[in-house]
Amino acid sequence: MHFRKHHVVIDNGILQLTLTNPGGFVTGVKYNNVENILESHNDESDRGYWDLVWSSPESSGTTGTSERIDGTSCEVIVETEDQVELSFTRTWDSTLKGKRVPLNIDKRFVLLRGSSGFYSYAIYEHLEGFPAFNLDETRIAFKLRKDKFNYMAMSDDRQRYMPLPDDRSSDRGKPLAYPEAVLLVNPIEPEFKGEVDDKYQYSCETKDLKVHGWISADPPIGFWQITPSNEFRTGGPTKQELTSHVGPINLAMFISAHYGGSDLVLKFSEGEKWKKVFGPVFMHLNSTSIGQDTFTFWNDAKNQMLEEVGKWPYSFPASKDFQQANERGVISGRLFVYDRFISDEKTLANGAYIGLAPPGDPGSWERENKGYQFWSKTNEQGDFMIEHVLAGTYNLYAWVVGFIGDYKNPTTITITPGCDIKLGDLVYEPPREGPTIWEIGIPDRSAAEFYIPDPDPIYTNYFLSKDPNRFRQYGLWERYATLYPHDDLVFTVGESDYKKDWFFAHVTRKKDDNTYEKTTWTIKFKLNNVNKDETYKLRLALASAQVSDLQVRVNDPNKPLPLFSTGLIGGDNAIARHGIHGLSWLFNIDIPGTVLVSNGENAIYLTQANEGTPFRGVMYDYIRLEGSNK
Repeated sequence: MHFRKHHVVIDNGILQLTLTNPGGFVTGVKYNNVENILESHNDESDRGYWDLVWSSPESSGTTGTSERIDGTSCEVIVETEDQVELSFTRTWDSTLKGKRVPLNIDKRFVLLRGSSGFYSYAIYEHLEGFPAFNLDETRIAFKLRKDKFNYMAMSDDRQRYMPLPDDRSSDRGKPLAYPEAVLLVNPIEPEFKGEVDDKYQYSCETKDLKVHGWISADPPIGFWQITPSNEFRTGGPTKQELTSHVGPINLAMFISAHYGGSDLVLKFSEGEKWKKVFGPVFMHLNSTSIGQDTFTFWNDAKNQMLEEVGKWPYSFPASKDFQQANERGVISGRLFVYDRFISDEKTLANGAYIGLAPPGDPGSWERENKGYQFWSKTNEQGDFMIEHVLAGTYNLYAWVVGFIGDYKNPTTITITPGCDIKLGDLVYEPPREGPTIWEIGIPDRSAAEFYIPDPDPIYTNYFLSKDPNRFRQYGLWERYATLYPHDDLVFTVGESDYKKDWFFAHVTRKKDDNTYEKTTWTIKFKLNNVNKDETYKLRLALASAQVSDLQVRVNDPNKPLPLFSTGLIGGDNAIARHGIHGLSWLFNIDIPGTVLVSNGENAIYLTQANEGTPFRGVMYDYIRLEGSNK
């Protein structure tokens, strides 16, 4: 390691890392005889950096002031033959009020002997006396050389050669209805002509977001961001985040409102004490001989990811705020499901998501944003083990594919260093009051099982044309008006097939004058021997909602007042951002037997009443009508 006038350089013989001093911006990564794999044409603060978005406490939105985290002091924390760890800190004081985010921030960079990569993590702290504010987003970004890195990979089924950032310019691309989306009209590489470039097409649920990156063919180099744990991310395992996108840009997202809206914005009151460690994440570099295919890089990156996951929690971070393995605890048990209308006996919960998150209501983990979360899945026997849990107080939550609702263990759980808590057998009883009369969909917090249309041919991206990524195509919301230009969707129980006849998103309809009107979907069904004294139950599970008012009417679509209304809900923007879900909702609606027709046809009318834009709407997860248990 050596210091220059305004930089510090660390080198382990495999790679060399150059950072500004004291700012802590990564200005250079030398690897495999390439002087810098980062985009050296960019300003030094625009190559590799931590940044955030913050706003005033009065803000109700999800945007604010973007700020690169610029350190004011650099300190060597560790310097041995095996490790170098640098700290770049910035301390807030009252003179910075309104000018800088009110946080103390400590950015760390670590280089280990023999490692083909480097680590970064940070500690954010809000102290007594600090003002109130909102934290909308924070992340690490790396901008690679656009003349070298042109192949992106983030999963086995989403990897491709990518357009150039120049192709998004006004003379080469046409902005579409949502600002991040651009139709490539005259791209530099003709093969991309007619495609849509949109960073949200590369979004990923955090439970699957462990490795993604870029490949350069000449020289043959891969740059990968590996996240071995999701404990420090917000919103639980189903929260979706950005990965890599045209630039070439590689992101490590920690906090964002993507697919969640304002619920996922951190809102701090004045003097609220809070501290959190984000990371470490690992920036892994690999190389092969010229001529080897992209899968060689990708498979090596996946293997490295598994190795990093196996090392978690890391033993090397020098900050006392990062808890080592012996400071953490383990919790285990077995989960059953009991639904007496499916089985007289409790059944093993196979493949259930089960996790620890800060105390709250059932399902609150999905909107939780300040603490840490630890998740696992049950095996075929319903057994689960959640390891490496930070000391603290939690609730245990779960949800089971095939069943509606959320499980919450009634006991608050305290994790202490070295503890091994065995909870034994737990039983989840999902919401249920009567037998199923009919159901539509699968309760899995997703609309993926419903009808996904083909995109408009002028917007087709061929690498997304097959399952499971067909829903990521641009502009699918417009296909509703093509399929239903005048009359809305009608689903007849016993005749219709939700895989073919239930559109994946209940959106507004575009009219000839380019305005958007509300839409009403109809579910037709027959009932025999309705008991007028009974109350039937409609279970309405939503996979997403965007500024929507979903109204329910029964047997009279023109009734002035609906039987039920959600009111204005949602801001996850999953429709515009090609997500098959955002945040989940569950509504349990009583339907009096007096409004139903006995031995005849009935209809439930679902109206998304908030019109005006193409992106207002809901996605259904699952709908069920239950009979009375009398």
